Amino acid sequence: MAYWLFKTEPDAFSIDDLKNAPEQTSMWDGVRNYQARNFLRDDIKQGDLVMIYHSSCKQVGVAGIATVTREAYADPTQFDLNSDYYDAKATAGNPRWFVVDVQYQSHLKKLVSLQAIKANDAITDIALKKGGRLSIMPVTEHDWQQIIAMSEG
Repeated sequence: MAYWLFKTEPDAFSIDDLKNAPEQTSMWDGVRNYQARNFLRDDIKQGDLVMIYHSSCKQVGVAGIATVTREAYADPTQFDLNSDYYDAKATAGNPRWFVVDVQYQSHLKKLVSLQAIKANDAITDIALKKGGRLSIMPVTEHDWQQIIAMSEG
């Protein structure tokens, strides 16, 4: 099992939206960065745990936890002419973008802010501390446990 952080703007899709989705499960779509795409396509596996991170909002930080329930498959929005994520270069035989399905597990007891993460010297490897801007990034088990502990205390 691996650990991940998925960024989302809560005005577009939040931990509450995931909780209220049918079967508390949703396709994680719209990723249009090649490095983040590669994580989705090549590395993220069923059963991996995901921190849902709210960005571009008043309270920026880790808000909840999800589990990957379906591994990578072609992002259907890349083929939809009416989608903001349409990609004219993508074909069914050669998709460029991928999604995974995630299922809601829990809200954190309290949101763990970016400021708090950056201030915690025990968190050492997460790209957020180094100015990482990817929408999907790996999290070490150590940093995962530190963030979870912060949410509880």
